[in-house]
Amino acid sequence: MGLKAVSESLALALALALTSLFLGCAIPHVPFRTVYEDPVNYVRLEIDDEVLPEWPPGHHAHPKVFTADQVARVLRGMTVRERRIWIQEWIQGEAPPVPAFKEQEVALLAPQIAEAFTRAAYNERVTFYLSQPQTSVKRVITSGGMYVRGNELHMILGNWQIVYGIPTYGMIYDRRYPMRPTAAKGFFLSFQPADAVIRQRSSLWDTLLANDKDELVINIDLVGQPPVAAASIR
Repeated sequence: MGLKAVSESLALALALALTSLFLGCAIPHVPFRTVYEDPVNYVRLEIDDEVLPEWPPGHHAHPKVFTADQVARVLRGMTVRERRIWIQEWIQGEAPPVPAFKEQEVALLAPQIAEAFTRAAYNERVTFYLSQPQTSVKRVITSGGMYVRGNELHMILGNWQIVYGIPTYGMIYDRRYPMRPTAAKGFFLSFQPADAVIRQRSSLWDTLLANDKDELVINIDLVGQPPVAAASIR
């Protein structure tokens, strides 16, 4: 075999190896069912791969019946506070809490999320994605997901008012993975009334390995009580 043929064979082998590597490292597709979708927003049901069919105690309490008003109360009770470094807090103090969802977003999401919970299976989560196009390549996104266990509503806010630049090539992650942050989280998620928040405990080992669950857990039986100081997840 000539030198040219050997070089071509090596190049082909390298290309195949790189292709296999990239395919092996690709983030797997998450199966979903669409409940609502317009050109810029959606509400979906996504498979939760952490739920095992053979272990019923780990199943979500779905389907679950909520009214649109109940979901709206939950969404209106959520606030976010900007995460500031110590020097900012020393000079400016803590950032004030602001509503996590605008009224028009609550009006859009509440009936669709309520509908999604009535359709959800034991191994699905309700996810949502809100987008405000800024330019042809930029949009402001808010996205996340939720599920129910017993009387606990678990809420994960993956992105809040994040400016997302659409890549010129490669995968667009924000719409495909609404529960995954597109950047480091710069906010704390809180809820009022604080008495409805169920504190989550993590072991020292989980904290050291950054395995703390980034969830706000709400006792849905207490939603609608008079508000007190907000409780937050850090």
